[in-house]
Amino acid sequence: MPAHVRKGDTVMVTSGDDKGRVGEILRVDPKNSRVVVKGINLQTKHLKKTQQAPQGGVIQREAPIHISKVSPVVDGKPVRVGFRSQPDGSKARVARHGGKDLKVLNVVAPARAGEGRVAAKAAPAKAEKPAKASAKGESKGKTKKAAK
Repeated sequence: MPAHVRKGDTVMVTSGDDKGRVGEILRVDPKNSRVVVKGINLQTKHLKKTQQAPQGGVIQREAPIHISKVSPVVDGKPVRVGFRSQPDGSKARVARHGGKDLKVLNVVAPARAGEGRVAAKAAPAKAEKPAKASAKGESKGKTKKAAK
């Protein structure tokens, strides 16, 4: 199922310390259900002096927050998101209240030449190894009683 937010969306934080703040999504991590929002959930990191950063210092950077804590903003208000199928086969994200389109998601896209996976070459099949017999000549899994 597609996520209700995407990179580049303007979102509002709905819960937590940054509740009510608005920012743009910089990165989406669908595997962990997290997003990084510009200017939201700032954490301080102390940098040690290195050759790359000879002065060291203290920086602030955005930390990820859970995707359920953000909602897209339409007309200054957070909205819930629905999906509407278009006649051309794509899906459009739609605000539940007001029905405004957020963005169009291409569901079926033709493959571009030179991109994607390379044609799979037939890999040589691995020969199965024969089961090793134990020191007494019995095969694995058999008990002494069954071998007699």
